[in-house]
Amino acid sequence: MTKYIFVTGGVVSGLGKGITAASLGRLLKARGLKVASQKLDPYINVDPGTMSPYQHGEVYVTEDGAETDLDLGHYERFIDEDLNKYSNLTTGKVYWNVLNKERKGEYLGSTVQVIPHVTNEIKEFVYNVGRKTNADVVITEIGGTIGDIESQPFIEAVRQISLEVGRENSLFIHVTLVPFLRGSDEHKSKPTQHSVKELQGLGINPNIIVLRCDEPLEESIFQKIALFCNVKPDCVIENLTLPNLYEAPLMLEAQGLAEVACRELGIAAGKPDLRDWEDLCERISRSHYKTVEIGLVGKYVALHDAYLSVVEALHHAGYHHGLTVNVHWLDSELINDENVDEMLSPMDGIIVPGGFGNRGIEGMIVSARYAREKDIPYFGICLGMQVSCIEFARNVCGLPDANSGEFDEDTPHKVIDFMPGQSDEIDKGGTLRLGAYPCRIKKGTVMERCYGTEEITERHRHRYEFMNEYRELFESKGMTLSGISPDGTLVETVEFSNRDFFVGVQYHPEFKSRPNKPHPLFIGFVGAAEKRADSRR
Repeated sequence: MTKYIFVTGGVVSGLGKGITAASLGRLLKARGLKVASQKLDPYINVDPGTMSPYQHGEVYVTEDGAETDLDLGHYERFIDEDLNKYSNLTTGKVYWNVLNKERKGEYLGSTVQVIPHVTNEIKEFVYNVGRKTNADVVITEIGGTIGDIESQPFIEAVRQISLEVGRENSLFIHVTLVPFLRGSDEHKSKPTQHSVKELQGLGINPNIIVLRCDEPLEESIFQKIALFCNVKPDCVIENLTLPNLYEAPLMLEAQGLAEVACRELGIAAGKPDLRDWEDLCERISRSHYKTVEIGLVGKYVALHDAYLSVVEALHHAGYHHGLTVNVHWLDSELINDENVDEMLSPMDGIIVPGGFGNRGIEGMIVSARYAREKDIPYFGICLGMQVSCIEFARNVCGLPDANSGEFDEDTPHKVIDFMPGQSDEIDKGGTLRLGAYPCRIKKGTVMERCYGTEEITERHRHRYEFMNEYRELFESKGMTLSGISPDGTLVETVEFSNRDFFVGVQYHPEFKSRPNKPHPLFIGFVGAAEKRADSRR
């Protein structure tokens, strides 16, 4: 029978529940178990797709086109399993489904209530991820902090699941903060005790308590929490803040997290094979002897989580090359013709990631031109591809007023515009081109050199496309349209094939990068930046 692990958080938010859940998933997979992960989010948005990056960070996209919480990126990067639409559920989606069922008469006239209708919807979602993946273990993270009003239906639903599948098939892990008081030089366990008491008041007794701390804990803390929170002594686990998050699985393995979880669930699993992960951490530890400087030109740089997967993919490629990628956060609103040299000349590579709206676009266009004219490795992702096309149209193709229909509806030269079936008239949520789509790569291109194949599949999230009437002009002026949809209708990638790396892609390759399996385009980009750094040295 499928085993269910539920991860909750207490005391404060941002403790790293997602990293804890992802690390445990990695450790269980290393023991030969098939693991599925999901996140339950208490906010009322139907999905994160229409939320501001400043509110939520990046929107992570799965293979089947679900717009999800950024924690799912951690799950995929750690566990290396593709997630799906059953991997992220919000309160908004729950109520959306419940109300639609009520309108269709599926409740046969019953009064619709939080219990059982809302909780049943949550339970069915949790069960579905196990059914769809045939997982041995389903790890479910409940967003928010214990005590929040918003998360109570989710807590009640997983309490019911525990009763339905049996205590021997369910496990509760509670992640809490143990603060260190500088004045008295001691850790305090009382916040954890209060948080566990709050959780017990909701009908859940945690089996394992994970203590997030910045400094090693004294043995007395473990003993006190085990005693007052009614858990076994070895079920209190230290989760120390680390300089590199990819060390977390190895640290938690040393603390016995997975071994205890298997014991409590009655899973007879052998020793884990963590050699691949240990090799990764060893490469990371050796990567500090050489650096490259990458300028990330974006409009959401005030919140680094807005580009979380992009930055992680850069680091993955750096580990591959045995170096550290120093990311310089450059606000595109502050870049112009006068200061572009000062801001970008120290960079070994320039990356322009995705985004929406016209704020900061001219700074991105200036950056793309600077990279093209100075032969600096350039990587444009989604919007970053589009601005490189606008720049090329204006400054090489003789179309000075070229633009995207997203930024200037009245321009006579929309080199970028709505793709077929899209317009301003449709709802914003869930209507983008989403999920995995195939692409055919032209021979003799940088794309082919990076991928080593002629057909790929990558994840998309956009509403605008390169306009086909400009294909011939662009190619006649020297830009290669190096990736085309299999039916020949959509330009997926552009490049200068005679450069080490100047590539723009309409999709989001960062979503498929893994720390021990870096994405080939990021490997190519960081490799070109390393070559430039070596020549500058």
